[in-house]
Amino acid sequence: MAILRARDLTKTIDTGTHRVEILRGMNLDIPAGQFVAIMGASGSGKSTLLGLLAGLDTPTSGQIIIDGVDITNLNEDALALVRGQKIGFVFQSYQLIPTLTAEENVLLPHELTGGDLRAGLARARELLTGVGLEDRMDHYPVQLSGGEQQRVALARAFMCKPPILMADEPTGNLDSSNGAHVLDLLISLNQREGTTLVLVTHDRALASRADRIVTLSDGKVVADELQSSPQAVRS
Repeated sequence: MAILRARDLTKTIDTGTHRVEILRGMNLDIPAGQFVAIMGASGSGKSTLLGLLAGLDTPTSGQIIIDGVDITNLNEDALALVRGQKIGFVFQSYQLIPTLTAEENVLLPHELTGGDLRAGLARARELLTGVGLEDRMDHYPVQLSGGEQQRVALARAFMCKPPILMADEPTGNLDSSNGAHVLDLLISLNQREGTTLVLVTHDRALASRADRIVTLSDGKVVADELQSSPQAVRS
């Protein structure tokens, strides 16, 4: 059963002089537990699609269903609730809060939901240890390298055990060595947590690690390939 579903999805922007069609009648089903890489050239609509699937933006027309919830016509408060319960995010630019330590950044989503502090601290420390930062928990983002900051962001994304994880070019700001390490950790954590992973990338080598590659061009799906032997790290 699809945990993410898009039906006849369109997104257009009115510039004042003309209308720009970013997505054009897109249909997509993503089953629970699948690792999907969304590829395409710059301007193909892949980041726009990710934002719509995550409820961060609203489509011009069409329908989006997240884990059985039709979000198409929800107001912002209702959307925020669905995002908080269903989706974790990993961004290219880390998006850590500079005045919080690594541990506090990871703990923040749990605190925002009003969860038990002791259980939250245990979970945050377990996740930071899992990404190799057990000795950096009390460090602030400015004291961490780019690769370390992205590992903190990974731990934060998994903090509330979301059924869906979305990643937009998560290794785009890292060198090849750090990027490969972060990707290995992302895949390993994803498999351990049993999460559906939707990842936007322009990197074919990175996409080859996925179970499925969906390729966009001019706002449409032009290829949808299941991979028989993805080169994923198996935990």
